[in-house]
Amino acid sequence: MSKEKILVVDDEQDLVKLIRHHLEKDGYKVISAFNGEDALFLARKERPALIILDLMLPGIDGLEVCKKLKADQELTNIAIIMLTAKGEESDITVGLKLGADDYVTKPFSPKELLARIQAVLRRTKITSSTKDYIEIDDLIINMHKHEVTIKNEIIPLTLTEFKILHQLASKPGRVFTRDQLLDAISGSETFVVDRTIDVHIASLRKKLSAFANRIITIRGIGYKFRE
Repeated sequence: MSKEKILVVDDEQDLVKLIRHHLEKDGYKVISAFNGEDALFLARKERPALIILDLMLPGIDGLEVCKKLKADQELTNIAIIMLTAKGEESDITVGLKLGADDYVTKPFSPKELLARIQAVLRRTKITSSTKDYIEIDDLIINMHKHEVTIKNEIIPLTLTEFKILHQLASKPGRVFTRDQLLDAISGSETFVVDRTIDVHIASLRKKLSAFANRIITIRGIGYKFRE
């Protein structure tokens, strides 16, 4: 049975060929583009479930492609995994803010890329209704009650801590920048700056005890909740 359709966008044709080989071997249908203009055209024509998008493209670069996709109501739900070079933390941060779902740093192993693809596609299938009630092992986050429990024991969290945890746990494996977490907690405090996020994360880890190691720091970018 064929899996989802994936669009691979990179100007390195050998790399595209390699990625195509491994994705097709795993059952995915693969289409490819070697520049930003063709990527946008194929995204509109083929409506892939996911786009593997290199940031360094001739013409329209990957960040601009990401921006255009997320601004288009018909294409905004297409998942995006960015391909980045080492040392491009600022580009990764911008891409995540624009709506990209994840990133993989070159060089990468096909096994790593496949794992990221599976994780992102799994997240995109979660309906919005499930976000109000999240259950991960013994951890339960109830948005309606604003309540967090571990093994049926209520964990006392501040409103800000609750919002950060809910944001992270709603999409396990996805990296959130500090700015995205700030947006998630807007209105919960009178004054919050991006380094305040680090303080709240430290407090969350302390209170969640056994789940503390599930909140992962992505150096220079932000945080994610480990799947």
